[in-house]
Order: sequence, then C-alpha cells, then structure tokens
Amino acid sequence: MTDPPDIEATILRLLEERPAGKTISPVDAANALSPGPRWHLQMPGIRRTAIRLALEGRIVIYRKGKAADPNNFKGTYRLGLARQD
Repeated sequence: MTDPPDIEATILRLLEERPAGKTISPVDAANALSPGPRWHLQMPGIRRTAIRLALEGRIVIYRKGKAADPNNFKGTYRLGLARQD
C-alpha cells in the first residue's frame, strides 16, 4: 500500500499538471502510483485521501459534473483543484 502523503502528492501533482478547471479520475492517480494490473489496489487509499483533501478545502470531489459532499457520495467521481478566488 502507498502511504497517504504519497497519494496526496500524486493527486495534487496530477491536478496541477492539468489546465485550470480540468479534473482527473481517481484511476489516473491509481495508475500513476501503480502502473500495471494492480492499480485498483490503490483505489481505497485514493478515496480516503481525496475525502480528506476535500474536507480541508484543497480539492473538490465532483459527481456528475457537480461538487459532491465529501462525506456522502457514491459511484464514479472526479477530482479537481479547489478554486482560489
């Protein structure tokens, strides 16, 4: 398993590499952390880290194109940087 600080750094790096306003899939982070057939093992840690970052106001979790409640979302989701305005 990957340590939460490494997951956080990967999520934030991938988001910073995207054009402003663009999102990533958690699968993008999983593949960056574990290229190959075992990427899916990263998904629970990515979800936990994403929820923590969203609660801290550092990222936004999107569900069907809209910001989701980090404490209550299901299904497919995407991650984006929080707006800094």
